Amino acid sequence: MTNEAQDALGARTVARITWRLMPLLGLMYLIAYIDRQNISYAKLQMVGDLGLSEAVYGLGASLFFVAYFLFEVPANVILERVGARLWFARIMATWGLITILLGYTQNTAMFYVLRFLLGAAEAGFFPGVLFALTLWFPQAHRGRMVGWFMIASAVANAVGAAIGGALLDLDGLLGLRGWQWVFVATGIPAILLAAVVIFILPDGPQKARWLPEDEKRWLADTLAREQAGAGHTEHANPFKVLLDKRVQILALLYVAFPLAAYGLSYWLPTVVKGFGVSNTANGFINVLPWIAVGFALWWVPRHAARTGETTWHIVIPALVGATALVLSVVVPGNAIKFALLCVAAAGIFSGQPVFWSLPPTFLKGATAAAGIAAINSVGNLGGFVAQNVVPQIGQATGSTLAPMLFLAACLYVGAGMVFVAQAALRRRALAAESSDLTPLRR
Repeated sequence: MTNEAQDALGARTVARITWRLMPLLGLMYLIAYIDRQNISYAKLQMVGDLGLSEAVYGLGASLFFVAYFLFEVPANVILERVGARLWFARIMATWGLITILLGYTQNTAMFYVLRFLLGAAEAGFFPGVLFALTLWFPQAHRGRMVGWFMIASAVANAVGAAIGGALLDLDGLLGLRGWQWVFVATGIPAILLAAVVIFILPDGPQKARWLPEDEKRWLADTLAREQAGAGHTEHANPFKVLLDKRVQILALLYVAFPLAAYGLSYWLPTVVKGFGVSNTANGFINVLPWIAVGFALWWVPRHAARTGETTWHIVIPALVGATALVLSVVVPGNAIKFALLCVAAAGIFSGQPVFWSLPPTFLKGATAAAGIAAINSVGNLGGFVAQNVVPQIGQATGSTLAPMLFLAACLYVGAGMVFVAQAALRRRALAAESSDLTPLRR
């Protein structure tokens, strides 16, 4: 087969997989993100009804991330063994049920338990998708695919913002408070979609009935060549990847991004409420930052793939996001402050798809599943920090915008650590290359 024919086959294969796979994965993430973020709107009534302080609410919200941290690596190892179809359906059904139960929370202890169980139920979904993408797409396409996948988080925040405020205004319907409707109405779609996943999601390319045999061979050959030529690491015990310094550095670096993302997205409804708007208006105003995020998630990974450059496509968005957060505190006027928060949101999210193109360059198999999960689980502890520190800063200062300075500082540190991580990856790659050449020298 000529090079032109091979290129055409590859383009056709990637296009077919993209249109068959990504809409479903995106819809799954959209529902997951709505169920993860709905608490930011429920909070506006829930804290008063249950008598929760800001600190108690912050701890309860953040217990999600503790469970996520504890269960994410084992969940991803199980996914690699049992397949994406069954495991994703299990994840969605359990998190949907727990989300509905949150609507019937009676006290602080119940709130804490259900938030922890929600994190345990969802653990493995996001890193599971990242791992699944390594089985479906060659390296050159993964950053774009992660970008497309993460656009669902922007859509979810926009949809969640629009419906979150509206659901609060259903207060009293069928005897339920508005915050209860937020949980019940957003938990049901996850259970329904779990049944859909069981029937239509293939476990891998070789089991996809809609993928022709020549395209399956092209994909299998391409992925095999990439793994053979890139010095990928694979352990008999995948949990040994937790000792890999590259994984540890990437995990510490990644903390800054979920910390800033969750700190901003959970706190935005509270910031906008401080502008003196209604619940419904609050929801619709909060659609705007996620429109900006969606555009940035489309453009940045696309530009990175076209140029072949990764470092600055992570660093520059982080610096832009951090600077916008700082300016949102010091400039006057609610409209300008909110516009800067929109820019900050775009910067915080848009470098992440490029970041997630890094781990599959040196890991494979169950080790890749464990490594990706480890990075994501440690990074998501940033969400735990954000949910505790941000309310405390707001409470101590009496300002809804002062916490943005803390988020900005974390992003600046994260941007600097990108260079440390890239240097570590280059050193190990050179060492592996030198080791491969040693027999030839002899």
